[in-house]
Amino acid sequence: MDTYVKAPRDPEKKRAGFYIMRRKEIAASPQPDGRGIQFLYMDGERLITCARIVGDITDEKMIKMLQTAEGFRGMVHSIGVSAEIVNGESTAVDFVLQMYGRSDPLVSGTQIRTRIPTDGMEQIIRLDDCEWTGDDKVVGQIRFEFPKAGETASVSVKLYLRDGFEAPEEEPEEDADLRSPFYAEMLKQSLMQTGDPAALKRAIGKARRGEDVTIAFIGGSITQGAGAVPINTGCYAYKTFERFCALAGKGTEENIHYIKAGVGGTPSELGMLRYERDVLRDGSVQPDIVVVEFAVNDAGDETGGECFDSLVRKILKKENHPAVILLFAVFANDWNLQERLAPVGRAYDLPMVSVRDAVVPQFYKKPGEGKVFSKNQFFYDCYHPTNLGHTVMADCIGYLFENADKAPEALGESPVPVSSIAPPLGGEFEDVKLFDRSMTSPDIHVDCGSFCHTDEELQAVEMDMNLTPTKEFPYNWMHRAEGSGNQPFIIDITCSALLLIYKDSGSLAVGKAEVWADGEKVLTADPHLNGWTHCNPLICFRGGERKRRHVEVRMAPGDEEKEFTILGFGYVP
Repeated sequence: MDTYVKAPRDPEKKRAGFYIMRRKEIAASPQPDGRGIQFLYMDGERLITCARIVGDITDEKMIKMLQTAEGFRGMVHSIGVSAEIVNGESTAVDFVLQMYGRSDPLVSGTQIRTRIPTDGMEQIIRLDDCEWTGDDKVVGQIRFEFPKAGETASVSVKLYLRDGFEAPEEEPEEDADLRSPFYAEMLKQSLMQTGDPAALKRAIGKARRGEDVTIAFIGGSITQGAGAVPINTGCYAYKTFERFCALAGKGTEENIHYIKAGVGGTPSELGMLRYERDVLRDGSVQPDIVVVEFAVNDAGDETGGECFDSLVRKILKKENHPAVILLFAVFANDWNLQERLAPVGRAYDLPMVSVRDAVVPQFYKKPGEGKVFSKNQFFYDCYHPTNLGHTVMADCIGYLFENADKAPEALGESPVPVSSIAPPLGGEFEDVKLFDRSMTSPDIHVDCGSFCHTDEELQAVEMDMNLTPTKEFPYNWMHRAEGSGNQPFIIDITCSALLLIYKDSGSLAVGKAEVWADGEKVLTADPHLNGWTHCNPLICFRGGERKRRHVEVRMAPGDEEKEFTILGFGYVP
């Protein structure tokens, strides 16, 4: 339900308030109808993290109130919104605050919508003037809707408080000085280890000789470019590519080539399944350098690091012996998984770069004593970097490039075969393969049953330099809500381990499915656990002998008339 709100005519008394966005750069991502939209998700920990790092809110009572729709309305009197066009011609954009509903999260909640001029003037939305559905659960998302795609703007959103609530005074932020000695020292802290520089030096040498060199990036939403404006050239991956070109070559039009393969919300458990397709492009590409970024995505990895180890081994086993860089990003709560994953880098003597080690200590210093920028300046939200943050990440990797370039020449020994090194976290999945609807194999037989349709509403990501998103796993099997029948999907396959890749969704039309292997139920896949459209891998079975398996995917009892999408399978032959 949309509530259209006009700015009040009468002047408001000055109220205490705090920013949840302050001069945030946004970009209008293309939509099917030609418009552009910037989605800014506020559910989960996002809104309260914005309150903490942008608004400097420390009152835990206020933080708790922000976590429910009732508390939000009880504390917030009005919302101040401003937008200023940076690149484009639109004279106004639509601001939308969407509550997620209880009965249907994406449909039944209130949507407050108002037109905001793009002249930078603040417009006030009084919550008491809005019509509410009564089914609101939490603040779900903020959207800025542009008349056309591709435009960029600087926006601010401030929450003005009801009587009885206070907020700290706003402190001015100094511009980050990336030429200061403090910044140079910060970059040094990012280099956990240079590792064996031979592969990096080999790539640098090839580039300088004018030979073709490809640098590739695989990871989650940070690698996809989330928080960067624009996402294709503002992201750390492209900025890292630029630094490599400046160091060793001429650029994408000539001999240095660029692959970006980040998929938001996904761990190395999925990365190892899509590496051949999204990075190697089904064998047509042999990257010389691969940056692996999963340190903030692997908390849900069922194997506790074995999938990450397996992905690294899969990359290192390629005949061209690419350089592998392990990049450890960081969340706004100072967290990542580098302690879990660093043994992989040590075992294979790989370069490791920690953004956490670089930026977190300086967050807590004072200006003039080592602080270069604040959390608000570095983080776009609680998970993703701003343009500044992406620049810092690229500079950290650039510092590694410079150190590898200066390292002594290798003695000419052949690379140590990865097969001779025991996997520190386990390598059961290093030979895992992807199987989807586009593939055939004499060892795999499929009867799709009532999973006979193809799902077109898929997670889509901006690959490489593209601004138009590419759909992930388009060759899928879908069970529709009506008219499909209720026959199981059957796959007979010879393997020792099997993973199901399925689509998550927030839609109530989507239901659960069960996976049965050789007559035994091995898991129930619930698309609502994550609640948004994205790709989710789950291990069906592992650790057994290689043998012929009969696997069925069935709609769970009670969900026979709902939808479920099998995106593909990963199997160890």
